[in-house]
Amino acid sequence: MSSNLHLVQLDAAWHGAFAAMADDYRAAGESRYDKAASDFAAFLAELVRARSPDQPPGFVPMDTYWLSDGAELLGSIRLRHRLLPHLEREGGHIGYDVRPSQRNRGYATQMLRLILPLAKSRGFDRVLITCDADNLASARVIEKNGGQYQDQVTSERTGKLVNRYWIKLT
Repeated sequence: MSSNLHLVQLDAAWHGAFAAMADDYRAAGESRYDKAASDFAAFLAELVRARSPDQPPGFVPMDTYWLSDGAELLGSIRLRHRLLPHLEREGGHIGYDVRPSQRNRGYATQMLRLILPLAKSRGFDRVLITCDADNLASARVIEKNGGQYQDQVTSERTGKLVNRYWIKLT
């Protein structure tokens, strides 16, 4: 793993690296970034809008960062500025994903480690993170970063079991 890992916010200069990451997802049969890749300028504008305190009902302001090794984008992590009841149940303050070809290499653990100081600088004393109960890799990422298991709920969207963890920010 590169020692040059850092979080970045996307701008037009990242277009090629983003397209390569979107292709990686597509090759793995995942459509996560297909729409964004088809209109990168609109996607960048949406990322900026998502940071605004003025959000439509059911949404909260959110910062999106990307893990980079200097040239390549390895994954994405989102920090929600506050929680609504549905996010307290499932979703939490932080969500992340790692591009398929780079999974199981510790990048999710590093992304979460890097975003925790940003959450603290926003005034959080602790953050809620959730993951599907059968996503053992994500549970390990959360626990490696100090996540303390709170409980398990059933997703109202999928019907799957969801584990909820809190990380205290020191």
